[in-house]
Amino acid sequence: MFIYNVKVNGGKLFKIFFTAVVVFIICILCFVTLKVFGGASKENDSCIPQSAVSTISANNYTNVLKAVHDNIDNYTGIKIHFTGYVYRLLDFSDNQFVLARDMVVSSDFQTVVVGFLCDCPTAQNFQDSTWVEITGEITKGDYHGDMPIIKITDIKCTDKPNDELVYPPDESYIPTSGLI
Repeated sequence: MFIYNVKVNGGKLFKIFFTAVVVFIICILCFVTLKVFGGASKENDSCIPQSAVSTISANNYTNVLKAVHDNIDNYTGIKIHFTGYVYRLLDFSDNQFVLARDMVVSSDFQTVVVGFLCDCPTAQNFQDSTWVEITGEITKGDYHGDMPIIKITDIKCTDKPNDELVYPPDESYIPTSGLI
């Protein structure tokens, strides 16, 4: 028969436990900090997959618009396809227009015009407020500062879609390749 006499020093046990908990919390904070700051600075994060032609829908329209305007260089050369209406300002050249959508900004459905500036050699053939479907490539251009400009490769008239209104970007918006 063996008898063990174990003497526990409460002060030492508390110090060891406290030190272990502090080290554990520091490790978790380091991991979270690395994920937050390391993950947000990746250059290859993209709202639009960089393959073939990506279709933009009414659901992700403003998220894509915001991402491209915020990081023009990351999206240059990407081909996109989407629908909107022709909207012109007085200082546009003959081959420029905004492929626009109306974004709802209040609960009583007040809207503002949002969209991509487009460059198209046949732009004069399309009247203001005409709904068109375009395919084009995102380029970096200048219109009162750096701005993404869609160089249109294909354009055709289309009917007004059922989902003509778009909504502001998600508040939880984080650029990822899974949006389109």
